[in-house]
Amino acid sequence: MADAEFNPDSVNLTAIVDQDGDIRDIICFLNAGDNDYNGQLGARVSALFVILVISSAATLFPVLATRVRRLRIPLYVYLFARYFGSGVIIATAFIHLLDPAYEEIGPASCVGLTSGWAEYTWPPALALTSAMLIFLLDFLAEYYVERKYKLAHVEVEGTITSDPTVPHTHHGHQGLHSADQDGPIPPLNQKPEEHSHASSDKFASSDNLDVEELKHLDGESKESVMGFESQIAAFLILEFGVIFHSVIIGLNLGVVGDEFKTLYPVIVFHQAFEGLGIGARLSVIPFPKRLKWMPWALCLAYGLTTPIAIAIGLGVRTTYNSGSFTANVVSGVLDAISAGILIYTGFVEMIARDFLFNPHRTQDKKRLTFMLVSLYLGIIIMALLGKWA
Repeated sequence: MADAEFNPDSVNLTAIVDQDGDIRDIICFLNAGDNDYNGQLGARVSALFVILVISSAATLFPVLATRVRRLRIPLYVYLFARYFGSGVIIATAFIHLLDPAYEEIGPASCVGLTSGWAEYTWPPALALTSAMLIFLLDFLAEYYVERKYKLAHVEVEGTITSDPTVPHTHHGHQGLHSADQDGPIPPLNQKPEEHSHASSDKFASSDNLDVEELKHLDGESKESVMGFESQIAAFLILEFGVIFHSVIIGLNLGVVGDEFKTLYPVIVFHQAFEGLGIGARLSVIPFPKRLKWMPWALCLAYGLTTPIAIAIGLGVRTTYNSGSFTANVVSGVLDAISAGILIYTGFVEMIARDFLFNPHRTQDKKRLTFMLVSLYLGIIIMALLGKWA
């Protein structure tokens, strides 16, 4: 009798009658059924190979530019790829990771209104925690390198007093965190400011990248080893954060429904731009000869991640539900953690160390302007892509 009275054209999706007969509002919806997969298997398989080729090429380009000198990559092409990629990393953190985390486990989401998830605003807490852990790791790595190589420090007293007993010169490894934009690392007995002006005059007009400023990327010199040891841990965590994000993207692309036609080209650009960011950061790390394979392997790892995730998504296309409670929790937590990693890396490892605290920053105003424009262009374009993916 109840079935006969049911009117399928008049269903209330905003309220429900509980066992006591009280009407309760429905404040959120979770997809309890299957995913929206609607075929187009051939196009999805093609996405696997297209993303593999394009994202790998974009990631490899900055590394090739600095390590294969005979290519003679124009300097400004490399600078564009490097700083555009830095902007992409920052926009990815806020638009493509932190915002989705709020949608998945934030206070206004179904997960965020459930049990312990409702007790606190978890997305910013997770992002903050991961950012501070990365800071601690970065600091410990820097402290280890300074202690191991007995580097001198800038004495604060020497910068604010005229006490002749306080040393004023120093040699830190700050320049090893960001590629020397005008020249090689200065010797221990040379002041950074003297080196900066001299090297600027020597290299500011270079048309190609194969100049002396890249020599610190080769060999087993003390400076190269110091640079590698102080940077590799932070980079591996950066790639870890980006790779988790890429896994989620790949899974969703494999099972999404009508949105596939829009997401396909957007994700191709998305992964290519993120690849530039990864490659840009990787391109300035000096690898010792025994690990000369490592930058290529790390590029390949990023390039393979999304295609493998797409393949997995296609394999579970009849069972995987990206809108389920569990999928929202896993995706939201990983997105928030990755956002914190990329926020710290983008602002500290990329922007601050290249533009604010780099003792070897170029003195060429044209080059500096181009670097800043490339940075902001990467941020703007990647932020706009957030409208679709």
